[in-house]
Amino acid sequence: MTQHLAAPSTGTSADAPGHRIGWWQDAVIYQVYPRSFADGNGDGMGDLAGVTARLPYLRDLGVDAVWLSPFYASPQADAGYDVADYRAIDPMFGTLLDADALIREAHALGLRIIVDLVPNHSSDQHEWFKRALAEGPGSALRDRYHFRPGKGADGELPPNDWESIFGGPAWTRTTNPDGTPGDWYLHLFAPEQPDFNWEHPAVADEFRSILRFWLDMGVDGFRVDVAHGLVKAHGLPDLGSHDQVKLLGNDVMPFFDQDGVHEIYRSWRTILDEYPGDRIAVAEAWTPTVERTANYVRSDEMHQAFNFQYLSTAWDAAELRTVIDTSLAAMRPVGAPATWVLSNHDVTRHATRFANPPGLGTQIRTAGDRDKGLRRARAATLLMLALPGSAYVYQGEELGLPDVTDLPDEARQDPSFFRAEGQDGFRDGCRVPIPWTREGSSYGFGDGGSWLPQPAGWGELSIEAQTGTEGSTLELYRAAIAARREHPGLGAGTDVEWKSAPDGVLVLGRPGFVCTVNTTDAPVTLPVPGALLLASAPVAVDGDTVELPADTTVWWTV
Repeated sequence: MTQHLAAPSTGTSADAPGHRIGWWQDAVIYQVYPRSFADGNGDGMGDLAGVTARLPYLRDLGVDAVWLSPFYASPQADAGYDVADYRAIDPMFGTLLDADALIREAHALGLRIIVDLVPNHSSDQHEWFKRALAEGPGSALRDRYHFRPGKGADGELPPNDWESIFGGPAWTRTTNPDGTPGDWYLHLFAPEQPDFNWEHPAVADEFRSILRFWLDMGVDGFRVDVAHGLVKAHGLPDLGSHDQVKLLGNDVMPFFDQDGVHEIYRSWRTILDEYPGDRIAVAEAWTPTVERTANYVRSDEMHQAFNFQYLSTAWDAAELRTVIDTSLAAMRPVGAPATWVLSNHDVTRHATRFANPPGLGTQIRTAGDRDKGLRRARAATLLMLALPGSAYVYQGEELGLPDVTDLPDEARQDPSFFRAEGQDGFRDGCRVPIPWTREGSSYGFGDGGSWLPQPAGWGELSIEAQTGTEGSTLELYRAAIAARREHPGLGAGTDVEWKSAPDGVLVLGRPGFVCTVNTTDAPVTLPVPGALLLASAPVAVDGDTVELPADTTVWWTV
């Protein structure tokens, strides 16, 4: 068992002076996508040794914790979200000793480690599933997945009309050991990702054991992938419609956000609470409303849930205010912190989303207006970090990286890119390895190139190029995170005070602090609310007034 980071001293909520809070309630958490962060052995693929070597950078950035996307043993049919062994490291990322070294070094630097957990489905190369196929009909292991006979005269049709999120039917037919056509199995994602049957007690027992394995290794928490998907409606009823992926987030589906998931997370919470140091669970739960998201973070379930409604909100003052109010109101009754996120490994980077017209969704194929996108991204970051709760930062967003929208088709590796329907399949654009240095075969990512091609000019956006450069996006992030940590009016809490503002402008107050946001395309003149603390772009203060440029956020102390 590795050493564990000692519990922090005391956090203090600005809304409740002197009140003790958990470290996660106002944390800034940095997402590392391991294959694209840093390559320690020069094979062109990021790994755990590379992450460990770069941890001092994350400490200096000022974040509280690091969330690692999957590094488990996997055939990599879906970039590691198809897990073959939950207690082993995929050789492309290293070994368990490398994981132990990473956790130890992170703790020595004052950083916490959150790891991805994938409980909705396994890889088709998981030992349970391989044996279920090899043993054929009647295998007890088939009950741990969703095997069903097909419809039609000869069972040639899928058991129901559910569709895969990646496109096509959510069912694949098996072949029996004697070569005859067999039953079908459910996979809400790729065929290589069969869904577990969480009604089987062995599945629940196995994941409780997996939790303890990694908690004993010293991890500080889990980000739970597809947390809304584990329980399916009884009888697996037909949905009765097509293009089902377009319905996601609009209604409760028979395969998503079923109430039975909450019993699972209550059992997990008892395990987390047994361990010292405030270990946490974070839900990736796509739900129709933030109110249903709040169900995942009741006091006896998880600690946080991603706020996808905020991520998908346009750069528009009225829309932002509505989602902020709704998010805070939904979390307040359950006593959980709101979370805020602008980018992750599954969506187009927000510097590119904001560079395009609104209404195009979270996967965009066009570069748009790069200057406008960066300007808005910087402003959106300061707004996000001013809000009460916890903020998530996706690797490279602190560099202002755009999505790489012009990757050649032959370079793409997103599995949904190769399917006729479903997700757009352009997630590779946000997964291109980040640049560390101005020059080099992979701009400092590693000595052996890069598994996805990096664009020309990537070096000018690198950490080396931006470090110490006045006005750079990296230095803006460093300053903002430091100010958030030091200023008592930022971070924890549950409320904001909206102040009068022109159309297209937000003015929000927190104790001793005011944030002004101009989401319009033209400068706006406002009264000066206090002393200038930080701005996403240069501003002109003239006595009692200030001119906010287009797409600019300013922090003030009062």
